[in-house]
Amino acid sequence: MMTACTVQRRGGPLIADISTRTGVTKTTVYGYLRRYWWGGQTENALLPYYERRGGRGQTKGVSDRKRGRPDRRTNTRADEAGINVDEVIREKFRRGIRLFYETRKARTLKEAYQLMLEHLFHQGYGKREDILVPILPPVTDLPSFGQLRYWCEKERDWETSQKRRLGERRYALSRRPITGDSTQMAQGPGALYQIDATIADVYLVSRWDRNRVIGRPVVYMVEDVFSRVIVGLSVALKGPSWLGAMLALENAVSDKTGFCVQFGIEDTTWWSAQPLPEAILADRGELEGYNADQLVNALAIRASNTPPNRGDLKAIIEQNFRLMNLKIVHQLPSAVVKDRERGEPDYRLDAVLTLEEFTRLMVLSIRDHNQYQRLDSYPLTEDMMADGVELYPLDLWQWGITHRSGYLRSVPPDILRLNLLPGAEASVTPRGIQFRWVLYTAERAIRAQWYERARAQGTFRVPVTYDPRVMDVIYLWEGNGLRIEPCTLLDRNQQFRGFTWWDYDAWKQVQSERAVRQETQERQAKAELHAEIAKVVEQSQEQAEKTRDGTSKRARVQAIRTNRKTERDANREAQGWRLGQEDVKPDRSEEQSDEDAYVPPPNRMAVLRKLRHREEKPQ
Repeated sequence: MMTACTVQRRGGPLIADISTRTGVTKTTVYGYLRRYWWGGQTENALLPYYERRGGRGQTKGVSDRKRGRPDRRTNTRADEAGINVDEVIREKFRRGIRLFYETRKARTLKEAYQLMLEHLFHQGYGKREDILVPILPPVTDLPSFGQLRYWCEKERDWETSQKRRLGERRYALSRRPITGDSTQMAQGPGALYQIDATIADVYLVSRWDRNRVIGRPVVYMVEDVFSRVIVGLSVALKGPSWLGAMLALENAVSDKTGFCVQFGIEDTTWWSAQPLPEAILADRGELEGYNADQLVNALAIRASNTPPNRGDLKAIIEQNFRLMNLKIVHQLPSAVVKDRERGEPDYRLDAVLTLEEFTRLMVLSIRDHNQYQRLDSYPLTEDMMADGVELYPLDLWQWGITHRSGYLRSVPPDILRLNLLPGAEASVTPRGIQFRWVLYTAERAIRAQWYERARAQGTFRVPVTYDPRVMDVIYLWEGNGLRIEPCTLLDRNQQFRGFTWWDYDAWKQVQSERAVRQETQERQAKAELHAEIAKVVEQSQEQAEKTRDGTSKRARVQAIRTNRKTERDANREAQGWRLGQEDVKPDRSEEQSDEDAYVPPPNRMAVLRKLRHREEKPQ
């Protein structure tokens, strides 16, 4: 094998001879030798450097000659060579892509290509049975689909294109770049909790009768962003609501010993009482409203909500729900089968777990997660790496408590619960504190004379909180949520003692339905009453017309007082009680003669009036 030194010593005459015979300079020959050696001493090493040709990133000039690989269909006819793409055609490509491809209809590129030809490359329109049809030129005079695809990929703005095809929300959820990390939002344990709810994919049965299927439970979880520890849990049958979030938050901050003991779990060192968070992140559901204001005002907890349809911003808690379904829920009897084929048995009939048993499984799942769920993708910091922190949630929590515990706070359980209860407004009336048409009273209202003030100046409103599960008492919102002032039911509403507010709403609904059913009867009764009144009035008018004697209007109204006295005396005589005597009513039949007619006794009051009038008459 010849080297460069060998060539210089012994190959010089050979190169000179080659240069003389071929007319190529020695420099060119030496260049070919170097390329041959650099390229592995193969013949292909002498091929041209195609990658250095053509002007990288530059658009080629337009010429009459067709560029690109010839189409196999053009071997027989020279007029089928196709066309080159110039600036005019590229502009039509841009318009076609914008009008037919980058839209919410999500057409394929081939569908957009056909529509683009029909609208932007036609030669006019022709009529086909009163329908205007675009007339396209021969295919050899049209740009090919490959040319459109080339220029579409070359000039495409991926972000703008996907936003136009998917919409801002879907793009942000499934197509946006993932360059951030939720852990950076929290500097230590308790800095940020994420809360969310899901309807578990399993059906449960009643604890009183396991033959009764009660549906799917709603699971609320609260997770610490820094350590990934699940700090709170709530399992209920009521749909996602403030009540479920309230129970989960209360569980997160409270001592878990009693909660775990009822499920047969004695050791709770893995799930101690967590501190109040500095902030809570939810998804525009439970923490969007007046209920969250109490957390902010009284407990100094910052409540944040993600934009609509952006579950990816709570990826930590969403991932836990996915793992929960994979590890536990989908392995249980009566788990939801989303792709159930026709004829398969109903999975709901396999339900065997009660709400308490399912909650116990959730607690066991949390214990496994907090202690043994290794977080291989957790972004360790330099000080964590130096301390050799294990990538388990509980280890991260304990390390953070030791080294980054600036966010730990706690409040008495009653104050916490008071501020977690939903808030509303009640009216102070002279009859008591009225909340949803139920009356309460409070010591403070009596001391401050609220009822007297309402009687003199009118009703006024006060903020209250209430527990939907207990109707016996509500609470006045006092001292910015740091003082408890209970309001108890008044005696007139004692029938609601022991009710829940859901029971009360159900009772009100029954009353409303009953009122609707009775409304027809009531309206019919009123119609009959009005008809009877009209009949009596009509008969009275007829009798009055028959007895008209021509008395003037003035004379009729002047004798009102005398007529009133006469009528009153007659009523007294006729209605007076005569005890010990049998009432004898005269027979007024026409067959009786005047001699047999009943003659009433003299009216003593009339005799007395005549004597008095005679005595008072002037002589």
